[in-house]
Amino acid sequence: MKLAKYLSLVLLFLMASVSFAQEVESDMVERKPGHTNENRFKQLYEEFSTPNRYRSASGAPGPDYYQQQADYKMDIRLDDDNAKLYGKETITYTNNSPDVLEYLWVQLDQNVRAADSKSPLIEGSGAAPAQQASTFVNSYMGAAFDGGFKIDYVKDSKGNNLKYTINRTMMRIDIPEEMEPGDKYSFDIKWWYNVVNHTIDRARSGYEVFDDGNKGFVIAQFFPRMAVYNDVEGWQNSQFWGRDEFALPFGDYEVNITVPADHTMDATGVLTNRKDVFSKKMMNRYEQAKKSYETPVIIVTQAEAEAASKGKVKATKTWKFKAENVRDYGFATSRRFIWDMMAVKMGTRDVMAVSLYPPEGNPLWEDYSTKVVASTLKSYSRMSFDYPYHKAISVHAKGQGMEYPMICWNYGRPDKDGNYSERTKYGMMSVIIHEVGHNYFPMIVNSDERQWTWMDEGLNTFVQYVAEQDFGEWYPDAIAPNKAYPSRRGPANKIVDYMAGDQDFIAPIMTKGLNTYNFGANAYAKPATGLNILRETIMGRELFDHAFRTYSQRWMFKHPTPEDFFRTMEDASAVDLDWFWRAWFYSTDYTDIGIEEVKTFYVTSKMNKEVREMIKQRGIDESDLPPLVYLIEEGSEDFEESMRTSSLKEVSTLQQYIMDNVPAAERANLKEPKYFYEVTYNKPGGIPMPIIVEYTYKDGSTMRETFPAQIWRKNDKTVGKIVASDKEILKIMVDPDEETADIDTSNNSWPARKKLGEFDTFKEKKN
Repeated sequence: MKLAKYLSLVLLFLMASVSFAQEVESDMVERKPGHTNENRFKQLYEEFSTPNRYRSASGAPGPDYYQQQADYKMDIRLDDDNAKLYGKETITYTNNSPDVLEYLWVQLDQNVRAADSKSPLIEGSGAAPAQQASTFVNSYMGAAFDGGFKIDYVKDSKGNNLKYTINRTMMRIDIPEEMEPGDKYSFDIKWWYNVVNHTIDRARSGYEVFDDGNKGFVIAQFFPRMAVYNDVEGWQNSQFWGRDEFALPFGDYEVNITVPADHTMDATGVLTNRKDVFSKKMMNRYEQAKKSYETPVIIVTQAEAEAASKGKVKATKTWKFKAENVRDYGFATSRRFIWDMMAVKMGTRDVMAVSLYPPEGNPLWEDYSTKVVASTLKSYSRMSFDYPYHKAISVHAKGQGMEYPMICWNYGRPDKDGNYSERTKYGMMSVIIHEVGHNYFPMIVNSDERQWTWMDEGLNTFVQYVAEQDFGEWYPDAIAPNKAYPSRRGPANKIVDYMAGDQDFIAPIMTKGLNTYNFGANAYAKPATGLNILRETIMGRELFDHAFRTYSQRWMFKHPTPEDFFRTMEDASAVDLDWFWRAWFYSTDYTDIGIEEVKTFYVTSKMNKEVREMIKQRGIDESDLPPLVYLIEEGSEDFEESMRTSSLKEVSTLQQYIMDNVPAAERANLKEPKYFYEVTYNKPGGIPMPIIVEYTYKDGSTMRETFPAQIWRKNDKTVGKIVASDKEILKIMVDPDEETADIDTSNNSWPARKKLGEFDTFKEKKN
């Protein structure tokens, strides 16, 4: 039997004291007006939309869920010398919605770089004390680059011209007849545009020029693409201003890409004419790579790439690709590309991990890129679902970090002598993990990036952190002498500076990405940190991982919303998280929990002042009271020094109760705590969090206790806990491992830490 049962009279006394105090207070304080439910733990019924047959209350797709399909057949030609891209595409659009469509919307993302683009005009500017020379030239000295689409025609399947209207980055096609549910409609677009030098314009795709004059192309958002039509937005035709990325329907692609014959290239989809574009030597190496699970096999060597770079052939080759059930398309091509591959076991299938990189990337890229790709696929598949495509490609491009189905481009380059810092190495590894990880979010779990940046960037950054730690564990030699991978985002303490910042320049996560202040912290770091806190501190890995996998598998190859994610995480775990979503995602609140006060009490049968005043106020005689035990606060007028050495055996009322109610055989099992502490925790911050407490005892031992976040449900400011201990407590610390993103740890300990002077603060930071 536990001590709590036998100290019930103590609790009765405490409740009576509180009740008495409240009665006195109510007589003195003016009555407050009523209020609505402002409890931080109320459900998100006001924030969430009503579930329906398209999206269920569980967070799963509903019985009437639908999504449109857009299939593409494209012939693409690259003019390497003049940096121009030409294309003709046939789009077949299927209306799977229950709605009749009067027109179609097509995205023209390249128009963000049109000569008359309004994107540069929406940002304020001032006189900076210093600017990069390239920025200065582009801003004030050069003519605007004309990189917008040039539309030659839009025709129906019979060759008739279709009426269309271009509004910046969106094109409305006025179809001659309305599309009924289930209808298909095919039309052709012919176009071309000038490819931008992405090292100057900081574009998401384009080319860079190497020292020998050759170019490396990474090409994406390069073709007119269908906009999404769904049950949430109707047509998602929000303009592309350059930051918010993409909302795209799934479809099947057949793409023929014609490039100079001396180029090496790869792209989204299965290469269907490999024997036509590979040499025999390349084919032999490719067959070896399909059987190599530990070490990448080089398909095109550095010597071969450098030899190809010495001349330019006039002949061309057409590479033919076919991709099923992808939402987008990208490719990379250059005569300077080295190419390596290795196989990754994915369930019963093999997936190829692939890297393309110029000699400028070595030795860093040859040593690490493909191994990082392989490790990433394993980690993400463990956290979500087995990677469904047949390959994942990492392409090295200066200053880049962008993602497309099966292919991505990444930064991280040694100096001209092949030397690189640890920062460059880990930056390269992390961006590869991040961009390869985007194959899962949003290329497969296809959220609306244009509206909710965090749904792909935040979730992906969270799994990136898990994958980084996996890589460090699986490849310890690659991170030596570090014992763990030095992740930049994920742990709670790394988001503190942002959350402690100026509230005038912080937006809730649930904000359109274009309208946030600190884009990286808001869309990447904060949501990732929140999920890591859920996994490590609030839910635990087992519950979190199951719920996260459930969400990923429910919505793979579909279009989820934030509510679908929030609801699924609760549905699959039986953990009520509405309080967490509200605080962490819908507000700019921060965590700050501290220790307000610690009082030491001793147990006695001697009546204390509080009870004496209570019975006097109520006209009760001491003889009318049941047998009670009393808590005397150290230092109070009732405190006596002899109490420090007394034991519970000397409390006559308690011992009498035990003798009368506890069987003799069970008395030996009773605990006999010697020390009683009342710890009052306060919460200056808005976010409710678990109170994680570490007690340090006089003998040097420690013990931890965690009070769930729900402890704040009735009092959002302060909460008290009685601690009964058989050992004297010398120190109490809240959140000792910095798990909750507490922005002010100066109030986390008892006794309170001494305030440091400026020099001491400097020394502490240095250490």
